[in-house]
Amino acid sequence: MTERILQVDFPGAAELRRQLDHVRVVALWGSDSVSVDLRVTDDAPRAPMKTGVVPVTSTVVDEQGDLVGEIILWTESGMLSGLEYAWYNDLPPDSLPEVDRLVVS
Repeated sequence: MTERILQVDFPGAAELRRQLDHVRVVALWGSDSVSVDLRVTDDAPRAPMKTGVVPVTSTVVDEQGDLVGEIILWTESGMLSGLEYAWYNDLPPDSLPEVDRLVVS
């Protein structure tokens, strides 16, 4: 999923792509959450960007093509730091969406 989001080019995308082989999930955001904290291990390059949201829109659609949420990729000091699933329904998702449900721009 992170790979799909980072297919979009923006300043720092190349460095974040090089972090993908070194990133690990280190925590869930909550017991019922599918959003996670990430940590880049080893000596991966820092992206020249501020802490915050990666500048890519990554919406999630259901089988009918209706908008049901978005995936937000976070960085801290140029390193991948979080993957958030923000849903638009009443019930939280129990898993991350399939990659083919992402519309990335």
